[in-house]
Amino acid sequence: MFAKIRILQLGSEDWRLKYQLPDNVDFSFEEKLNDEQLNKELKKPYDLVFLDKRISKKELSYLQKATKAYTLFVTDHVNVNGETKQLFDLKKGQRIAESEIQEFLLYEVRNYFPEPYGEKFQFSNLAIAQDFSGSIRWDGNYSVVLQGEFGEELTQIAFWRNNIPVFQGQAIELWLEYKKDPGVEIALSVTQFVSGSLSEIQQTWDFSEKELDDIVLLDNQMAQGVIFVSLQAKGEGTLEIIALHDRYSRRGHGCFLPGGERYVTQNREEVFAYFEPGDRKPPLNVYFSGYKTREGFEGYRAMRNLGCPFLLISEARLEGGGFYMGSEEYEKLIKDVLRKYMDELGFSGDQVILSGLSMGTYGALYYGCDIMPHAMILGKPLASIGDVAANEKLFRPGVFPTSLDVLHMLYGDTDHVAVKALNDRFWDKFDGADWSRSKFIVAYMIEDDYDATAYETLISHLWSGGVQLYGKGIHGRHNDDTGAIVSWFFSQYRKVLHEDFSRKVKN
Repeated sequence: MFAKIRILQLGSEDWRLKYQLPDNVDFSFEEKLNDEQLNKELKKPYDLVFLDKRISKKELSYLQKATKAYTLFVTDHVNVNGETKQLFDLKKGQRIAESEIQEFLLYEVRNYFPEPYGEKFQFSNLAIAQDFSGSIRWDGNYSVVLQGEFGEELTQIAFWRNNIPVFQGQAIELWLEYKKDPGVEIALSVTQFVSGSLSEIQQTWDFSEKELDDIVLLDNQMAQGVIFVSLQAKGEGTLEIIALHDRYSRRGHGCFLPGGERYVTQNREEVFAYFEPGDRKPPLNVYFSGYKTREGFEGYRAMRNLGCPFLLISEARLEGGGFYMGSEEYEKLIKDVLRKYMDELGFSGDQVILSGLSMGTYGALYYGCDIMPHAMILGKPLASIGDVAANEKLFRPGVFPTSLDVLHMLYGDTDHVAVKALNDRFWDKFDGADWSRSKFIVAYMIEDDYDATAYETLISHLWSGGVQLYGKGIHGRHNDDTGAIVSWFFSQYRKVLHEDFSRKVKN
């Protein structure tokens, strides 16, 4: 089911001889790390590190690379000072009492699995109950709006085809995006079938509307089996069903990644953030995830390898993302996250780099107007999202329908008035920012079929004295040569880190 959870324990006593270990772990014990181990190239970091001893300066250097943030645990009898304290602070370590170790190994280690996963139930798999007699309106791939009478008792109003598996010992989180009138009440029902059967029920979960205010959890301690999800409703009015998300749960240890954070608005729209302190020295590298149907954070390994403090920002609205735009509350969440970690590090805007690819470039540019960063590193920039949507009809039919959903979600239409309003939303904000201390580093597609004039328009709007811009054009449409874009993107990251912040970064 999952790759093995890699654990390193340093101390005087091998825990394998003292405690019961769970299945599916690869456990390594060392009293201390010798020169051969320290000089050996580390292929990938451990999923958990337990310190039952103080560490040396040489061990610190190795463990900084071998330990992920939020996964370091130091036993309570170890004095956390010197190199041990330095590692503890840089990795946001936690203390663990000797009396808690056995329980932690048996019940918490399983939540540090290496590969996160999240997705939406496909919108095309959403079906409406045949006996619903009210009106039904499908708004693109964004939502379906039901209006009418739903009955006096909670009964099935919608369900999702194509069941998904839940493995034994696995916990799955479900999050329902919806809007409704006060006169409508809903509930969610989940049925798990015995593996291989579509009629024999293994267990059920029922969640009230009050419980749906938060993420709900399916903690499966029984055998593997697929789940069927249906939505129930009663009352009268309007119910808008937007999306149902399912994610591998870490049972409170973080969203997607250990330490990953989730923020949500009153309208149930989510933003995700992951912060790793690195060495706490400038700059803070911020990476906005691009279009992705698999939910979670993008760029973790690449950003971690740069060695700097970094912040990943992601979202899961619409199909693949919603360009980080939304209500005033939604956009404030993102600005607050950026400021939160700048303040924690004590960094100003000129000690921040904002970056992203494709959809992620919009997040970097849009919120760069609030931060005024030292640099923005962009690959395949998208700025005039109204034009991106308009191009769907003539230039790339059916290639990127999410652009139309974004336009309709924000402005309620897809006509030329909405197109202009969405374009102006960005450029009005961009033109109001002072870019005199920023540099723009841009790789763009010369024949881009999404936003054909993004690079040229960016140049024409950079009026601030002192601003720097340099770019590289690559022939092809938007998705024709992503490899070349990504290669240049990270080469420029390394260049900026070396030239502007005196950092040495390996190629």
